[in-house]
Amino acid sequence: MTIDQAPARRSAITGLARQLRTALGPDAVIDDHQRLRTYECDGLAHYKVTPALVVLPADATGVVTTVRACAEAGVPFVARGSGTGLSGGALPHADGVLIVTSRLRRIVEIDPANQRAVVEPGVINLDITRAAGADGYYYAPDPSSQQICSIGGNLAENSGGAHCLKYGFTTNHVTGAEFVAPDGEVVRLGGKAPDATGYDLLGAIVGSEGTLGVVTEVTVRLVRLPEAVRTLLAGFPGTDDAGAATSAVIGAGVVPAAMEMMDALAIEAAEAAVRCGYPAGAGAVLIVELDGPAAEVDAQFAEVERHCRAHGAFEIRIAADDAERASFWRGRKSAFAAVGRISPDYIVQDGVIPRTVLAEVLHRIAELSRDTGIRVANVFHAGDGNLHPLVLFDDSVPGEAERAEEVSGAILDLCIEHGGSITGEHGVGSDKAKFMPRMFTEADLDTMQLLRCAFDPDGLANPGKVFPTPRLCGEVPGRHKGAHPLQDAGIAEVF
Repeated sequence: MTIDQAPARRSAITGLARQLRTALGPDAVIDDHQRLRTYECDGLAHYKVTPALVVLPADATGVVTTVRACAEAGVPFVARGSGTGLSGGALPHADGVLIVTSRLRRIVEIDPANQRAVVEPGVINLDITRAAGADGYYYAPDPSSQQICSIGGNLAENSGGAHCLKYGFTTNHVTGAEFVAPDGEVVRLGGKAPDATGYDLLGAIVGSEGTLGVVTEVTVRLVRLPEAVRTLLAGFPGTDDAGAATSAVIGAGVVPAAMEMMDALAIEAAEAAVRCGYPAGAGAVLIVELDGPAAEVDAQFAEVERHCRAHGAFEIRIAADDAERASFWRGRKSAFAAVGRISPDYIVQDGVIPRTVLAEVLHRIAELSRDTGIRVANVFHAGDGNLHPLVLFDDSVPGEAERAEEVSGAILDLCIEHGGSITGEHGVGSDKAKFMPRMFTEADLDTMQLLRCAFDPDGLANPGKVFPTPRLCGEVPGRHKGAHPLQDAGIAEVF
């Protein structure tokens, strides 16, 4: 925005605040600067932008009203759920409206006969399981923040979790959605049926990070509660041994519900925070959980235990009951926050690699740490190669934050170099948009922009996220200007 545009934009925001207060009620609109600062970041707390206006609709109609008002005024908007995202996907726009969906918390329907639940976007992930449990079902994707993260945010980021090794990510569990397009039109995609005809527009919405519109209702698949669950905790001398055990288990054809690893530094942090009592002296711990029919679980559990011992596990504990199982998970589930006990600041990175290169990439991360003096704690979904290196630094030490950023970026380069991706489950958001050209060609990115602009030709929905814009100084995010590379190549027509 230029200086000349600033008064016009301020006037538009003032007009929007007045209009939305009348339509939605005074308690649904925040324009006080101090209260606006409550919403200046999501879980990526070192990126902060104070929004021009915050709107908290009470229902889908309120979301439609807000989006239409933004479209008419030409004001950008950003959707936000619980604000637990870790890539800055819900980072506000300084001249825009932040639409907070946390009041849309209605569980519309639990439908055990069809194995579906219909919920509003502000419903907390774990609450779906709590609501479905009485009927013998649960919702499988379980981010570590599942007690506070919302299903709308999970859909936007295509979130995962420990049990996605066996059950898949959010995209595998969403069968329908109602969303508000950037012009205010209400669109329904899919439903309770397992598949829909035509182009997979629902697939485009899941993981689009709020750049295609705002979701107001989600239909999710419910999974039958397993007959048996068994959980094992194994202590290893180091990550090489634990990684070898992981590959051996998967290579034997066993697909655990979850297979999680923590290295020595992550264990140290968890012990300091929650005293989880993991095996003393462990350089790595592996948590393996199997579920399914009791006979199958028993047979596979014996195989998992055998592979762990064969690859150096010096201590194996088997959960005797749900309480002990929860104690195994307590350290792992608290690991991100626990790192605050051993470092004043840290970056939660998220990249994914083929499981077979796990040992090599962990060695390279250790080398990076040694060479830069920046400590890195590793806690991750070992079964599917989804890394979550925690890059530790002290912002009060001059230059350390910058070095930590460099290490964090170098880890993503390692993931790409080894055939992986810059994100496993946290999305691209603001944090990793600049890394997109390292994975995709300009033609790839322009093709993605064509899809985005089909939904949002004016670039109002969550601008500045996912795409590495501006590509040139002053270039506004949006559709590629001039001939598209695919058009030049005679492969496609731009219309």
